[in-house]
Amino acid sequence: MVQSKGAHLRLRDIFTTASPDSAKFHCLTEGQMVTESDYQKAQRRAQRDWFAAIAALEQLLLTHQDSSSQTWQGVMLAGPTPILSHPDLLTGLYSGVFTLNAWTHFIPLPSQKIQESNAYPSLSPQTQEFPLFPQDPLTTEQFCLILTKSFSLLLLLGEEQTGLPFFDFSFDIQAIEQAWSTLRSRLSLVYVPQLGELDRLVQEFTPLEPNYRLVSDFSRQLLKFLPNLPAIEPSPRSINGLEPAEPPHYPCQAAQSVDVELLQALTHEIRTPLTSIRTMTRLLLRKKDLPADVLKRLQSIDQECTEQINRMELIFRATELETTLKQTEKQTDHLPLVSMSLEQVFQSGIPRWQKQAQRHNVALEVDLPSTLPQVVSNPGMLDQVLTGLIEKFVRSLAQGGAIHLQVSTAGHQLKVQFHTQSSYQINPLKALGELLMFQPETGCLSLNLEVTKNLFQALGGKLTVRQRSRRDPLRGAQQEEVLTIFLPLGVAA
Repeated sequence: MVQSKGAHLRLRDIFTTASPDSAKFHCLTEGQMVTESDYQKAQRRAQRDWFAAIAALEQLLLTHQDSSSQTWQGVMLAGPTPILSHPDLLTGLYSGVFTLNAWTHFIPLPSQKIQESNAYPSLSPQTQEFPLFPQDPLTTEQFCLILTKSFSLLLLLGEEQTGLPFFDFSFDIQAIEQAWSTLRSRLSLVYVPQLGELDRLVQEFTPLEPNYRLVSDFSRQLLKFLPNLPAIEPSPRSINGLEPAEPPHYPCQAAQSVDVELLQALTHEIRTPLTSIRTMTRLLLRKKDLPADVLKRLQSIDQECTEQINRMELIFRATELETTLKQTEKQTDHLPLVSMSLEQVFQSGIPRWQKQAQRHNVALEVDLPSTLPQVVSNPGMLDQVLTGLIEKFVRSLAQGGAIHLQVSTAGHQLKVQFHTQSSYQINPLKALGELLMFQPETGCLSLNLEVTKNLFQALGGKLTVRQRSRRDPLRGAQQEEVLTIFLPLGVAA
């Protein structure tokens, strides 16, 4: 397995480099301010996923582990504390914990080197402790790396570069190897007598391509163990002996709150199995000599999963924003805004948007200036919202329709304009609650116009929509829609 050149990497870096799509689940970018509300929401969500993943991992290990075996059946490296509690698992896995506490009894002297042999030591629930320096960034992360004959898995509870807590997991071989390389680099800094044995075990349990049934089983168990987080209600207190007045009860508001919570729960549980399906699909895509038709179908599955995951994430973020807007009754400080370049947004977005349009036989024409000025917005969220607009257009236009995307400056603002044209609207939208629009013919969900406007306002911009019908001498009746986004110009870097 590969060896890391640096000993100061975080495990979170594995997910941002080896799995770039995972970054789409987080809309903040480095340098942006994180509010207390943002942090608490992200922390609750990440910790909930972390504990559910641990429970799912225990079930997976119990299913694939032979409790009667007298040899090690895998390696578990965790930090800063052990995460497994089942006795059958503790005796069957070689366990190590990376912790600051190891320094209290760690003696880095060669004379203390234990006797190494090719035979396995007698199994014991005793967990080995490996030292971390106080300034090591790994001390700020909770992690678990599992290597077995059946599967390898990395779990991580850490913080984004913005400081927001997040949870992620991976069965990917490259991610597993990078995680072990990162951990081993710490052990190479000091004398660790167990390193030889650990190297031998890691070599024995070298990561393999996971079976898709196993990945699916883990995802199903993770969803099963996700707890229902109750809403935290403020407790009334008496002041100067006076009992607090009974707060007014509004059934309509309560129903709306339940709808939003249900929508958020559904989007989360839809994303999780889709992420597993996409992971399994990408594992299959790595195989060589795939027939052309199989390759094409796998690529289509991967793209559909990615689009659905992004759609659910956008709906989830929109419901959070709408809830916050109703609670605070103001439109500011909900999304951190920075001066940014649209160059990267369009470079990564246009190829994806072109593929979306081509699949629905809709033409997409893009007209960009030679240089794009800086704007003030939220990069991650802006990309998601623009992608959502493109998807709404291509799914609602008739085949043969056209979308013209034009970007230009208008005073102190940047104007991003979508001009759509079609002979008729093949998939009309119907309202679904207060937030969504539904296309019965395709089953596609999208945000309604009011929510989309609120999103752009939270992104520092403004959205206007103009619709009209006209008759073309050659094409007959035509429906046109002009959607214009105004974003404030920023300061060039």
